[in-house]
Amino acid sequence: MREIDVSKISDAVEHLCIQAACNLGQDMEQLIKTGLEREESDFGKNILQQIVDNVELARRETVPMCQDTGVAVVFVEVGQDLHIVGGSLQAAINEGVSRGYTKGYLRKSVVADPLFQRNNTQDNTPAVIHQEIVPGDKLKIMIVPKGAGSENMGALKMLKPAEGLQGVKDFVLKTVIEAGGNPCPPIIVGVGIGGTMEKATLLAKKALTRKAGEPHPSEKYAQLEEELLQEINKSGIGPQGLGGRVTALAVHIEDYPTHIATLPVAINLNCHAARHAEVIL
Repeated sequence: MREIDVSKISDAVEHLCIQAACNLGQDMEQLIKTGLEREESDFGKNILQQIVDNVELARRETVPMCQDTGVAVVFVEVGQDLHIVGGSLQAAINEGVSRGYTKGYLRKSVVADPLFQRNNTQDNTPAVIHQEIVPGDKLKIMIVPKGAGSENMGALKMLKPAEGLQGVKDFVLKTVIEAGGNPCPPIIVGVGIGGTMEKATLLAKKALTRKAGEPHPSEKYAQLEEELLQEINKSGIGPQGLGGRVTALAVHIEDYPTHIATLPVAINLNCHAARHAEVIL
């Protein structure tokens, strides 16, 4: 049984928080540049060029590319043959988030009580942690900072199975069009289909962590992703909601088996700052 001390986990999370906020992935950056080439609106082109410049500046100066450095969403895969020593995994992750957001001068946006006091926790903890036990003795940690502007535009609908493919398409398009410029387009559209209410929303969030623009492994779902992307970009919402052809850069769908009587569909939008960073310990 391999052992890992919680101090190494905290150190890794601290680094990942800063990296994710300041260094947008090359996959996402390339999609933005491709969008710049496709955009027909002069105003839209200007906006996309500013985004590209901002991405490069943030990386060079190690500063956040967006002032909303979000809630720290953490996806963790724990090898079943790994023993974590020296403390708890959850505490170690939160320690790393606290240090990362403090040392990296990242905006701290988490409030302890969501409804009444809404007092800031001062270090962006606690993180939202999703854990999965997997074979092996490694620990995979992915940090996904999620800003409120795009998170607020998410939606869930428990469709009837009879509504089928058209019902899914209509719901996705309606959600994106109603969101308009609020999620800071161009966006990545994460769609979770199947499972239960909570599983569908988790699938939609996890869909945003896929390599930007990488198609679903199933040909049918990949075709649906492309069809939805084309329809969304016909909406005319455009960069920052100010008109143009490039409203979305990609649609990512994740699916899961479900009950015969239901068809859950969840949508989680991500702005052009579709940030995530990962490490395997």
